[in-house]
Amino acid sequence: MATLTQSSGAQFTRIYSYGAARGDVVVDNAALIGPIDSSDEWIQQRTGIITRTRASAEVSATDLATDAALEAIEKSGIEASAIDLVIVATISNVRQTPSMAAVVADRVGANPAAAYDTNAACAGFSYAVTQADALIRSGAAHNALVIGAEKLSDIVDPTDRSISFLLADGAGAVVIGPSDSPGIAAPVWGSDGSKADAVGMNATLTEFRDGEAEWPTLRQEGQTVFRWAVWDMAKVAARALEAAGITADDLAAFIPHQANMRIIDEFAKQLGLPESVMIARDIATTGNTSAASIPLATHRLLDEHPELSGGLALQIGFGAGLVFGAQVIVLP
Repeated sequence: MATLTQSSGAQFTRIYSYGAARGDVVVDNAALIGPIDSSDEWIQQRTGIITRTRASAEVSATDLATDAALEAIEKSGIEASAIDLVIVATISNVRQTPSMAAVVADRVGANPAAAYDTNAACAGFSYAVTQADALIRSGAAHNALVIGAEKLSDIVDPTDRSISFLLADGAGAVVIGPSDSPGIAAPVWGSDGSKADAVGMNATLTEFRDGEAEWPTLRQEGQTVFRWAVWDMAKVAARALEAAGITADDLAAFIPHQANMRIIDEFAKQLGLPESVMIARDIATTGNTSAASIPLATHRLLDEHPELSGGLALQIGFGAGLVFGAQVIVLP
């Protein structure tokens, strides 16, 4: 009987570079308070958001993903033609097919890379990094482009008080490839679908088609999500540190999903992070960009604090479907 040949790849991987693209329109709280009968003070107290970036009508999530990808590729030192895997994490691709990843791969010159989209909401970027790491180490890919890209303004109801004022548009990208030493630690990931109704879409496309519902938009049960994010995700973050074989004292940065400033601050408190750890707070001026928020926040942190390069960062995503993913990475 013939013996199959299975692939094997690099022992270790790392993130080579980050790229970013934010929406081209800065939207302040004053522009949103009318439809939700609120105030700038209320939004800032509850979320820490001062402004958020949203994309013009003619700018798509795919456009944002392309711009972020081009920057990441340029900084990586890897030729686009050497990228053989493209993964886009998104919940806001308004075209069910083709995948955003396939279009972006073509636009940046990575054809004929394997390309697909993944939907794990605000944990999507973490999921995609985990997949790229595993696929490179298995030998199924050699260099990967991973992107979190969202145009959440397409799926927001401006009158909804639960989430509309949080959401923004943007894309963050990384190039991942082989490394001589460990650059991406083992993930801690999972979900709790029993609480899927806590945050998600309020209707289906078929209900919209049949006239049974308005255009589907995001909704959330704020208190349920807040408690889950603070208490349960702090435990996930602690497990991610353990999986990486380090402690909070070893971290240079903590980069959680930019869901809400109160969640970020409480998160850091629960983890007992030392004052030396830099905490990403990109949400104040970018807003909540779901799958794009972690790479966007990391990109800004590295721009403002280049001394973080080579340090360890704990990244954790969590969101709709109560899906979560966390891992420690070495910053490029």
